[in-house]
Amino acid sequence: MKMNRKILIVGFGDVGERLASMLINRYRVFALVRKSDRASFARKLGVIPVLGDLDDPQSLNRIAGLADIVCHFAPPPLRGTEDSRTRHLLAALHQNRATMLPQRLVYISTTGVYGDCGGDWIDEARNVAPSTDRAIRRVHAESLLRQWGVRTGVKISILRAPGIYASDRLPTERLHKGTPALIAADDVFTNHIHADDLARAALTAITRALPNRIYNVVDDSDMKMGDYFDVVADHFRLVHAPRVSREVAATVISAPMLSFMSESRRIGNQRLKRELRFRFNYPTVADLLKELGPPAG
Repeated sequence: MKMNRKILIVGFGDVGERLASMLINRYRVFALVRKSDRASFARKLGVIPVLGDLDDPQSLNRIAGLADIVCHFAPPPLRGTEDSRTRHLLAALHQNRATMLPQRLVYISTTGVYGDCGGDWIDEARNVAPSTDRAIRRVHAESLLRQWGVRTGVKISILRAPGIYASDRLPTERLHKGTPALIAADDVFTNHIHADDLARAALTAITRALPNRIYNVVDDSDMKMGDYFDVVADHFRLVHAPRVSREVAATVISAPMLSFMSESRRIGNQRLKRELRFRFNYPTVADLLKELGPPAG
């Protein structure tokens, strides 16, 4: 029966690909792609590509009524304070009253919507306080989705994710370059999630999430950013990142990177564990490093 159900992945990047591999034997999986090379790649995975571009509303007609479930992983535009891509997606899914709506939509947002919390432990009850344009755009997307869910009856699930890591998404290049980290007194608490666990959380949300509900999808790590770099450096036998004060960092680190070093928060994941009964394959970054084993040589 499930093979008759259709899932559309919007934002067919790393996490979308991981989710598709988990779904392919259970559902008919479609993916919105912009380019022919991505369409060819999707076909090789057993995914049915649908050509379209969230920045071009006229190209999205094919997705109307296509899927029972939509997984929206596409990021907002790079500029502005609104997410026009999410607005275009929702308009395409609901072109008129005759359009069959999806039963559920799962959206991956960011924990950046909470802004700086001064290192406090927080959960989903914390009010959003975005301090960057990229986080403001995410708040706008969340608002559009939740309002649309109330209006249409589509079950909306919002997964707020922190920094995503995987075996090929560790800060080794940064360590090789010797990019500084902050001294302990100025450092910020950071949060993490393995890409596979994020994809698995989206899969779990498809069947278990409550309607119009937000879930923090963060692992059990409790560390500051510089300590995270040190753990990775120790595993790969690399030199630790030099530590500098925040004042010095402002002169040697790019503004976009520095913005990630300006917000400190520790995020609880009890709702994820309690309501979705979710169990991590990688509870901490150390679990991935243990699985990787010692570096060659």
